[in-house]
Amino acid sequence: MTKTIISLLAAAALAFSVTAVAQEAGTGNAGASEQFRGLDQDVQTLKKEVLDLNRDLFLLEEELLFPANSQVAFFLSMDVGEYFELDSVNIKIDGKEVANYLYTTREAEALVRGGVQRVHMANLKTGDHELVAVFIGKGPHVRDYRRGATLNFNKGIGAKYVELEITDRVKKQQPEFVIKEWE
Repeated sequence: MTKTIISLLAAAALAFSVTAVAQEAGTGNAGASEQFRGLDQDVQTLKKEVLDLNRDLFLLEEELLFPANSQVAFFLSMDVGEYFELDSVNIKIDGKEVANYLYTTREAEALVRGGVQRVHMANLKTGDHELVAVFIGKGPHVRDYRRGATLNFNKGIGAKYVELEITDRVKKQQPEFVIKEWE
């Protein structure tokens, strides 16, 4: 009987100590949870700072690589796209190929919906230059279509922006390729 009482007392003591440890662990978990929330907040703040720094570095890199006084940028846009399905564009400046871009279906659809893409950015000396753009795709009646457009332009001091525009000519039922300078 003494053994049974000792066993019961030992079991009661063990149960009491387990309950006390569980209560302490519960209090510890609340502290740990609060500590993890603080750590998560610190990580999110650090992540935002890294993204801001990355953006600033990208802008600084663009300023260094393409200074405003020699910068020229070429953009491509499409209007409607009923008579032409764009596959690729090739750009030459002063006889030298500077860009050749192959479009995915998704990119071409984005252009038809009104998107504008920066196809190429370069540094050019001031003076006269010749731009030749060749557009390749599917024309009316799903025929292979390859057309070029040329622009002679003068690069002055300051940035220059040029748009390669593909529009539909409803009267002729043909696409039209126009290159124009932005003012």
